[in-house]
Amino acid sequence: MKILKKILIGLAILIAIPLIVALFVPKDFAAKSEIIINKPKQEVFNYVRMLKNQDHFGVWQLSDPQMKKSEQGTDGQVGFKYSWDGEKVGKGSQTITRIVDGETIETSLDFGFGEPSKGYFTLKEISPNQTAVTWGITGKSPYPWNLMGLFMNMNKDFDQGLKNLKDILK
Repeated sequence: MKILKKILIGLAILIAIPLIVALFVPKDFAAKSEIIINKPKQEVFNYVRMLKNQDHFGVWQLSDPQMKKSEQGTDGQVGFKYSWDGEKVGKGSQTITRIVDGETIETSLDFGFGEPSKGYFTLKEISPNQTAVTWGITGKSPYPWNLMGLFMNMNKDFDQGLKNLKDILK
């Protein structure tokens, strides 16, 4: 009986420690990456504004090719909703919320918990044939999911996704 009591106390401590740590971890998160693509800004914009094109360069989409996808609306326009359900990437959706032609695309990303995050692409012309592309996300992780922020680095996923995009737009 003493051994069982010690095991239960040990388990309670193992469960309590991460929950206590999560109380002190920020709930806000942000990640982004930038790359220079040797194409005119409007050409790059016309490609990234189409959410379905992320299937070809997005790290998460490429990691789960068997995920089920559905869509509502017209891709590349405000209100277009792209949903997924996959074994590796889970279930969620991305909806275009704002477009400034040639400059910015903003989306609402719903991962099924907490409030939706804001995804975005911004483009800046470096020269007539060079475009700086920034891809990022901002949001809040609800407690205790905010603890995952200590172990996740989305910047590297955006880095790889933008490298993939650059390869596609050669």
